[in-house]
Amino acid sequence: MTLWKIWTDSLRLPNKQAMFRLNRTGMDMMLIYMLLLLAIVSIPAFIGVRADPFEKMAQIHLAFQLVYFLIFSYLPLVIIICLLLSGIAYAATGICKLLHRKVKYSLLWKLTAATTTIPFLLYTIIALTYPINEKWLWLFIPISLLFMIKNITVFPKRRNKATAAK
Repeated sequence: MTLWKIWTDSLRLPNKQAMFRLNRTGMDMMLIYMLLLLAIVSIPAFIGVRADPFEKMAQIHLAFQLVYFLIFSYLPLVIIICLLLSGIAYAATGICKLLHRKVKYSLLWKLTAATTTIPFLLYTIIALTYPINEKWLWLFIPISLLFMIKNITVFPKRRNKATAAK
């Protein structure tokens, strides 16, 4: 049920209630959500390899194809996406400082992971209907940054310590 709540809240961003529910979500559940989302994203690539009769991998047994795909395609995708999400969340901390918002890195990482839901799903739907290169996945970076700026502006501004003491 928690994964379904993460899914619905990810689609509702930058809604305040959705952001605060994602804040209460544990990092472990967010990582599981990202792994499942990336598994969905990698389905078109796996189907493409299986459908090509001239590909050497298409002649191997399905179980070996799956293991080969998990090791040499899915695992690098997960590592690259997690590193990019961490980089975007780190850039968002700078945006928070510029906009005078106090938001923790862990929440920014969860929000960044949630903002990738729509671009990844659009990529998957397009890739299933029309052959498309995996390089289009790089478009999620500017989309996530734009979503993050919108999400950060929902948080209240940081109070000035001089005015708070009065």
